[in-house]
Amino acid sequence: MHDAVWLNADLATMVAGTQPYGAVPDGVVAATGGRISWVGPRREWRGKALVELDARGAWITPGLIDCHTHVVHGGDRAAEFELRLKGATYEEIARAGGGIVSTVAKTRAASEDDLVRSAQARLQQWIAEGVTVVEVKSGYGLDESTELKMLRAARRLQGVTVRTTFLGAHALPAEFQGRPDAYIEFVCDLMPSTGADAVDAFCEGIGFSAAQTRRVFDRARALGLPVKLHADQLSDLGAGALAAEYGALSADHLEYTSEAGVAAMAAAGTVAVLLPGALYFLREPRLPPLQALRRHRVPIALATDCNPGSSPLTSMLLALNLACVLLRLTPEEALAGVTRDGARALGMSATHGTLEVGKHADLALWDVGTPAQLAYAMGANPCVGRVRGGSAQ
Repeated sequence: MHDAVWLNADLATMVAGTQPYGAVPDGVVAATGGRISWVGPRREWRGKALVELDARGAWITPGLIDCHTHVVHGGDRAAEFELRLKGATYEEIARAGGGIVSTVAKTRAASEDDLVRSAQARLQQWIAEGVTVVEVKSGYGLDESTELKMLRAARRLQGVTVRTTFLGAHALPAEFQGRPDAYIEFVCDLMPSTGADAVDAFCEGIGFSAAQTRRVFDRARALGLPVKLHADQLSDLGAGALAAEYGALSADHLEYTSEAGVAAMAAAGTVAVLLPGALYFLREPRLPPLQALRRHRVPIALATDCNPGSSPLTSMLLALNLACVLLRLTPEEALAGVTRDGARALGMSATHGTLEVGKHADLALWDVGTPAQLAYAMGANPCVGRVRGGSAQ
């Protein structure tokens, strides 16, 4: 006996190597104990469930996954948005004391409760759009108390499963100016206290060098923590290959990653996380090497990169549309990027990302004629139901 079953639905299971979208027309999905306990065509369903639910012809997909966000932060950077429109570059603003460092001051000043309230308010759009898993990074504290405060705030968020990432190596704080190696030592010393699920770094000219990133990753490896990397966003520092060297879960951004870096990622099984919101918001002309990623069969995930400076994007569905229009992903690739490959980018493939027996019963129900419509209509939200752990939300 199953706990619940959804009938009268078309399924986009997102299982690779089957039909497009892993589609099962007129399908059935059942859940027991918070896990998927049966999935397949209705003609093969012979089970019984305590609760039968009519999906009313909806398409059911896995719950969506946002694998790269900075949703916990203080304040905004609307003034910098205006400066960029007047001609200043992101790098010029950062070097003049704006950028990440300006958000640091606002985040340090905010209480933990303030951070929870503001992040939870933003998160409501993810929840409304069928998202069930969200990754949240620190990195706007750059001191011990604020980095830990951000991570505690992230864990308090309600309505989604939260994976936390320690991004202490995000920028150099004022108190360490001229002493980047000393700051990296501080980050490494703080790492065991964070309780984070993964460790990230910003390997870039305005961030940290490859050598400094290696020190962070060596410490993470010693602690048994998986790593992710902000890689090759503004220049090619070989960060994609560096992420692969450490078997990173993902390398994110990748606008300047070389073919050699892509090949290294493929060999290591590192997921490419593309962030079209940042490309759009910063009006960046350089696009990630999509054709090379496809040639080398690197899994491609998508995320909002929600942050106050370069991607104040709170819509997973708009991220799908931007990925198709700006990056030329297909709607199926885009949906895989926020389900199957989004789970892989968080090390959650065994439990999330596809509709398969044994995985968490995280589902999203959509009033659409085809799954492609999820990436098609700008600003639309056809989500008509969300299930998390087998329970309707």
